[in-house]
Amino acid sequence: MEMAGSEQSPLFTVAQLKAGKVPAGKRFAGIYLLQRRELKTTRKGNPFLRLEFADKTGSFGANLFDDSTLYRENQELPEGAIVRVEANAESYNDSFSPRLLALETISEEQAEQQNLLQTLVETCPENPEKLFLELLEAIENISDQGLRHTVEGVINEFGENFKTAPAAIAMHHAYRHGLLEHTVHMIRAGKALLPLYPEVHADLAIAGIIVHDVGKIDEYQGSSVFRKTPLGVMQGHVVLGYRAVRKAGLRNHLDPDLLERLEHIVLSHQGELEWGAAAMAATPEAVFVSMVDNLDAKMGMVQRLLRHRAEGQELSERHLGLKTQVVLPDPPAPSPDSV
Repeated sequence: MEMAGSEQSPLFTVAQLKAGKVPAGKRFAGIYLLQRRELKTTRKGNPFLRLEFADKTGSFGANLFDDSTLYRENQELPEGAIVRVEANAESYNDSFSPRLLALETISEEQAEQQNLLQTLVETCPENPEKLFLELLEAIENISDQGLRHTVEGVINEFGENFKTAPAAIAMHHAYRHGLLEHTVHMIRAGKALLPLYPEVHADLAIAGIIVHDVGKIDEYQGSSVFRKTPLGVMQGHVVLGYRAVRKAGLRNHLDPDLLERLEHIVLSHQGELEWGAAAMAATPEAVFVSMVDNLDAKMGMVQRLLRHRAEGQELSERHLGLKTQVVLPDPPAPSPDSV
């Protein structure tokens, strides 16, 4: 991958950098998406920029301190910019943290000519169109007519945005189509587990799984880099989702008791009040959905770490959501039947 008009030097992906393809102290170049930009302060009170660069293979952070020309030249560098980076390969606390030497913003025209966004923006590994068809099939299989029409009303209200939205900004399924992937994975897990728990109202649980995170569509904005909307900051996805579900339930004349229990799933799915739940799960279906949600969120974090595993890497960096490093085994060898 090379930028038009630049020297013909090799550019490295994040995965290549983390695999040690560039020796420590050596200069490298790459084209990345500026995923996050934060103005921070050192212990001595001096400002610095914390920048996070990413492509489809992973991300890394780097700092710009206020005593450098590069800091002064890039104070207004916006999140979402495509940047050609030159840096020296370095590590800090066992994490790849290069020393930045040069930053050059690539114009939208250049990015489009080279189709750069497709190499930089992470998406879910499964085909989103097939995932969406699986979601629609799950809705069709809800036997209770009122619940089915309510869920259809919610999905129809958000339309294509349900397909493309992330499930988070940083923690789990934090990429394009992430909400769709998370929801369908929960449907699969829910269907597998429901036979073990006959006390759970199956239609209500599946309906709750499908609508539990719809508030995130209004909570987040962006197509390549995601951030919170003003409404997301003021109300959060739990309240926004509750409002969408209540509106659809009333419009479709859902039985009041079922609507109340469906709303409760949305209000309690975060699991703990300190995690953002408006109430603790207090029905069989709410407990079920909350646990399946937590399971898929955690496994989504693990799956992403495994996808971004560098060659020969045995341990991930410490993951904030998992509160630990993760052992990264070699991928299983293909079975004889698949060769």
